[in-house]
Amino acid sequence: MLPLRPMSKSTLTGIAAAVIIIVSAFLPWLTVESRHLVFTGLQSKGSNFGEPGKLNIILAIIAGLLFIARKQWAQRVNVFVSGFLMAWTFRNMILFARCEIGECPHKEIGLYLSLIGAIVAFISVVAYKRNS
Repeated sequence: MLPLRPMSKSTLTGIAAAVIIIVSAFLPWLTVESRHLVFTGLQSKGSNFGEPGKLNIILAIIAGLLFIARKQWAQRVNVFVSGFLMAWTFRNMILFARCEIGECPHKEIGLYLSLIGAIVAFISVVAYKRNS
């Protein structure tokens, strides 16, 4: 039987950030008042945004699993995964929040939470210290 070691604060913070990213994909990302549309990360009917929340969820699950795996290779892979997740959510922020044809959408909490969660996940990977 393997001895159980407590998780570090950065690992627990990273797992919590991954959960926040997953939850934020289901929350409203923006509202277009003139057309009475509400977009989430998984539902953007009436636009050309697609479903960027699916990739957020997949990358957050992978990052969460890599946080749980306490191997050196997992942390190295997680630097790439969480960095890509942060870049992807930043791209979503730019794509969803832009004004088109004089109409600026109202940014909602889900968009901000996904960006904050991705940044926190990346900082948690960078701040990880190996306890041997």
